[in-house]
Amino acid sequence: MVSAGDFRNGITIEMDNQVYQIIEFQHVKPGKGAAFVRTKLKNIKNGGVVEKTFRPTEKYPSAHIERSDMQYLYSDGDLFHFMNVDNYEQIAMAGEAIGDSLKFVKENEMVKMLSHNGQVFTIEPPLFVELVINETEPGFKGDTAQGATKPAIVETGATVYVPLFVEQGDKISIDTRSGDYIKRV
Repeated sequence: MVSAGDFRNGITIEMDNQVYQIIEFQHVKPGKGAAFVRTKLKNIKNGGVVEKTFRPTEKYPSAHIERSDMQYLYSDGDLFHFMNVDNYEQIAMAGEAIGDSLKFVKENEMVKMLSHNGQVFTIEPPLFVELVINETEPGFKGDTAQGATKPAIVETGATVYVPLFVEQGDKISIDTRSGDYIKRV
């Protein structure tokens, strides 16, 4: 059990038969009245964000989130196939459950599957990936006064905005959380 007075960012709790992760919290001590904790909670199953206030003495059970390393094998229509590298067990997931999590992930790369009570609810790609640019327009010399960017399509089919000096066939590093170009490799 976690009391509201002990809330920290990243803690997961069970409340109203749902699992929430604390995104932000703030302990408030007004001049009059009792103290309270103002939070912003993210429902980890559907991704919705709610704001809620708690009394510091309220207690909620902490939710245990399991993170397991899986290898992304391939996609077959609307199904995505993963394999546990320890016991070679394979899992197939529907495309709507995955969303955009795999837009920067190539086949045979490692990802983290997050589950609660045996039910997988999301996939975390690696924080940084290196991909080859398949398509981009050529950059023009002297057109870099304000750090201009251009769209580029990488080998997974995703679009990334890159500086003008990056060309087709270059290998780049991408931050998967934001989709931002980091550097040329």
